[in-house]
Amino acid sequence: MDTCSRGREGEGLQGQGARADRQGPAEAVQEAPGPLSRSPEGPRDAAPPLKPERFVAFLRNVNQGQRGQPTTDDIRGAFDDAGCRDIRTFQSNGTVLFDADDPASVVQVAEVAVAVRSGHAREIFWIPLARLAEIAEIPHADTPGLYEVTLHDGGTITADSGEIADQAGRRRCALVASGDGWALVRNDVAQQGNATPLIETLTGGRASSRGLPTVIRLIDRFAR
Repeated sequence: MDTCSRGREGEGLQGQGARADRQGPAEAVQEAPGPLSRSPEGPRDAAPPLKPERFVAFLRNVNQGQRGQPTTDDIRGAFDDAGCRDIRTFQSNGTVLFDADDPASVVQVAEVAVAVRSGHAREIFWIPLARLAEIAEIPHADTPGLYEVTLHDGGTITADSGEIADQAGRRRCALVASGDGWALVRNDVAQQGNATPLIETLTGGRASSRGLPTVIRLIDRFAR
């Protein structure tokens, strides 16, 4: 079946990022079409149908081009095996942009296909691109290099928990915001990678992170 048709909770913000075997696709909010406007020539044409939603996948622990790692061709081929026709890899860290009606099914197939094609199993997490753009706005004018966006399959982590704050403090970072399957972490020092080990400790499962500067570049390229 062709599953693709094209390629702690912040204030008032809830998000979804997940592995395929944990959750279904995020629910997209769309405005209902209003009545057609009329002109002297008659009714206007209806708006074109909405395209399927665009998603971002984070492959865990990938450095494309290095020995013992899935290659770019392996990753693109895996999403192609899942039925995707519009697949964009971004940088060399296992970040993939894809369009889908059912992202959970796409990622589930792609995860298996990556292992088959490369001989190296890698977990894959996904989130709507629009949701990722919302998360990237949380830090406002603060230093982007301090932040990481993490996707995981552990549900929602409570950002104001004292126990979580203690765990984060020991790792020289802080949990700034979270939602269903995602977390925004602020490191004490720029360019440090403390988010993944923190979230994996808190959830007991796997996670994958990207620095906020990487996320901003992705959004500027594909969502602006």
